[in-house]
Amino acid sequence: MYEGMLAETVSVPGASGDYVSAYLARPLGPGRYPGMVLIHHRLGWDEWYRWAAREFASHGFVTIVPNLYAREGHGPPEDIAADVHAAGGIADDQVIGDIEAALRYLRTLPYCSGKVGCFGTCSGGRHTVLAASRIDRFDAAIDGWGGQVVVSAEELTPKQPVAPIEYTKDLKCPLLGIFGEEDQAPTLAQVAQHEAELKKYRKTYEFYRYPNAGHDFFDYERPSYRWVQAVDGWNKVFAFLDKYLK
Repeated sequence: MYEGMLAETVSVPGASGDYVSAYLARPLGPGRYPGMVLIHHRLGWDEWYRWAAREFASHGFVTIVPNLYAREGHGPPEDIAADVHAAGGIADDQVIGDIEAALRYLRTLPYCSGKVGCFGTCSGGRHTVLAASRIDRFDAAIDGWGGQVVVSAEELTPKQPVAPIEYTKDLKCPLLGIFGEEDQAPTLAQVAQHEAELKKYRKTYEFYRYPNAGHDFFDYERPSYRWVQAVDGWNKVFAFLDKYLK
């Protein structure tokens, strides 16, 4: 069986008509393939998300990673991310606009089946919950340890005016949640609160909590990496996507 992959940077129209850079990875073959929008973490549009895009492509998904920090300039991802967080982050409305634009872009590609999911970790997990609730529509969503899905009123800001959990009733697709039991953002109590809200509105979801794992335990470049938990988590990710996208 033929196997091949193409990975490249592209430019796509984002929120307010601004063009943003994106990383696109796709299988080479007759298609048509389901799509994935990856929503990068607070550390920015970095090498791990390029690796993740190629990992999804190797499993048969046309995958795009929009650079949510594209308007903030060019340079090392960690430097751009530091500038973004010093300014209070990126406005949720702008992020949702960029994610929706990436979704539309995938659905125009002749080798995409039209079924598209989203995946994000850390702040990208938070944005995944927002996107799956506010955008019409993704077919599956994966929240990897998204912090600040549950927040107090005092923690809201003009750029992040609504806690994502408040949109639970509007969730438009099945949701997979992957969490570390030692994480503090989100805590296990916050994960339980989110799960209770999903049950309240009878949403389709799967939540998994991993012992001896904290934040970013999928990231092989960091001390937080836990390979046993990560391997099992990736297996659950692809089983979930096979169920709802393929």
